[in-house]
Amino acid sequence: MSKVVFNNSNHAFYSSLKASVNKYFTYTEKRRTGNIRLYAKSVILILAAIALYATLLLVPMAPLPRIVSSLILGFILACIGFNVMHDANHGSYSSRKWVNEVLGLTLNALGGNNFIWKQKHNIVHHTYTNIDGIDDDIAKSPFIRMCGSQPWLPAHRLQHLYTPFLYAFSSMIWILFQDFEKYFKKKIIDTRLSKMSGADHITFWISKVLYLLFYIAIPIALLGWQSWLIFFLSMSIGLGLTLSLVFQLAHVVEETEFDSAAGDEKHIENEWAIHQVKTTANFSPRSPVISWLVGGLNYQIEHHLFPRVSHIHYPALSRIVQAECEAFDLPYNSLPTFRAAVISHFRFIRMLGRKPL
Repeated sequence: MSKVVFNNSNHAFYSSLKASVNKYFTYTEKRRTGNIRLYAKSVILILAAIALYATLLLVPMAPLPRIVSSLILGFILACIGFNVMHDANHGSYSSRKWVNEVLGLTLNALGGNNFIWKQKHNIVHHTYTNIDGIDDDIAKSPFIRMCGSQPWLPAHRLQHLYTPFLYAFSSMIWILFQDFEKYFKKKIIDTRLSKMSGADHITFWISKVLYLLFYIAIPIALLGWQSWLIFFLSMSIGLGLTLSLVFQLAHVVEETEFDSAAGDEKHIENEWAIHQVKTTANFSPRSPVISWLVGGLNYQIEHHLFPRVSHIHYPALSRIVQAECEAFDLPYNSLPTFRAAVISHFRFIRMLGRKPL
């Protein structure tokens, strides 16, 4: 792994921002973790997923209703990931560590692995956001060129057309291939994974077996091959598309900046917090429905600056962050709607698909 050094000689921006946020929590006397609104949302989403899963397996359906219901299930599973798993694995769901650890395992229930994810996301992505060669979230080459430092191939001319199909199957690729690749290589690109304990190894294998059992073996036994295939592909597409779009809209849009870790040592001219602001974007900040569904990840700037604060506080914190960005003459990338963010993402992908001059 290349060594990346941030210019942290001057913490003026982050120091001022932290002071303002601390004042907010002191004045409002609110905990930084979740509250009854988050807990209620968690119950609603988890019960909805269980009910729809049981319905798909036990109630006879024609192909079209099964496709639609399975797509919705995949969407709900993604929302559980955004709202429950994400806060829990950041330690912001509850002030009780054991609650975060238990609910963090909802990722394993979706087929992933929380040990690998926490290192890939919490440590690598949140530290080296949009730095090519380190940040796994933009490491889609050679299939998708996501920043200018990545090599160009003739197929990339069409990447704005085929990328949605790759997103649709991304959850299957992640669960059935990428987790195993990281597990056996013990690396996230070139960053070494922390040593897994015996319990971590057992959890990895048990959760993968349970995924095969609940999403493949049991449905095949109850539905038969054809109905299972409709269920599995549709659910996976709903999950993959939702996860991919929400996470890519936060970083891979026209408004955000990128860097590369080429060479033995890379010096970033800004402090870490400024780097986060410049490489991140919000979307649909005025939509309470979007915020509810995506677990506040439409306030991605606030999340990257304060990942251990629950997403339920992000709308309030966004006003503080925006004011501090204005005071320090920093960009505050915020796209007004989900549609505007999607357009920006695919316009950017299309631009990167052109042959470099």
